[in-house]
Amino acid sequence: MINFNSQEKFWHGNFGNYYIKRNNNKSIIKSNFFFFKKVFNRKKLKINSLIELGSNIGLNIIALNKIFKNLKITAVEINDKACEDLRKIKNVKIIKNSILKFNLKSKFDLVLIKAVMIHVHPKNLKILYKKIEKLSKKYILICEYYNPYPISINYRGQKNKLFKNDYAGDFLKTYKNFKLIDYGFCYHLDKYPLDDFNWFLLKRS
Repeated sequence: MINFNSQEKFWHGNFGNYYIKRNNNKSIIKSNFFFFKKVFNRKKLKINSLIELGSNIGLNIIALNKIFKNLKITAVEINDKACEDLRKIKNVKIIKNSILKFNLKSKFDLVLIKAVMIHVHPKNLKILYKKIEKLSKKYILICEYYNPYPISINYRGQKNKLFKNDYAGDFLKTYKNFKLIDYGFCYHLDKYPLDDFNWFLLKRS
C-alpha cells in the first residue's frame, strides 16, 4: 500500500472522483487543442515522445494527439477512475501512482504538467522538480497559477489543497541546464476558454 500524503489522498479519493465528473467535457479538448497549437507552433517544435504528470482522464493527451502524429505518450495518474478513462485512449502507457513517488528511467522530448503543481504542497516541490528534470530530454511545459511567492488558497472549502507559486522560476533557479524560451497567459474569456493560468516553455540547454 502506497503511503500517500494529504494532497495525494485528496486526489486519489472521492474528491478526485468528483473532479472527473465536473471536468468531463469535450469542449475542454477543443480549447486544449487551440491552446497547445498556439504554444507549440510559436516555436515550431517537433515532439515524438511525451510524459504528462497528473493526466486525469486525458483531456490534454487527446488534444495533443490531434497536433502531433504518432506521439509516444506516458501518463502518470493517481486516481483509479481517471486511469480507467485513460485506458480508452490508444497507445498510452499508464503509470498509476503519485507523481512524487513513481520511478522511471526513460526520457521524453516533452514533460507536461498542467494544473497539477498547484495541488502539490510547497515542501514537496523539490522532489517534483528533480523528477521533471530527469525525465526531460528536450522540453518542459509548465501551466499553473502564478504568484511571485508560494501562497495557499482556499479550494472549494478545503485548506492546503491549492497553492500558487512561481514554479518555472523556482525550477530555473535550481536547474541551470534549462532556459526559458517562451511564456504566456491563458484567459477564461478567450474564444476557446480554459482556466486563467500562466504557461512557461523551458528547453534543455
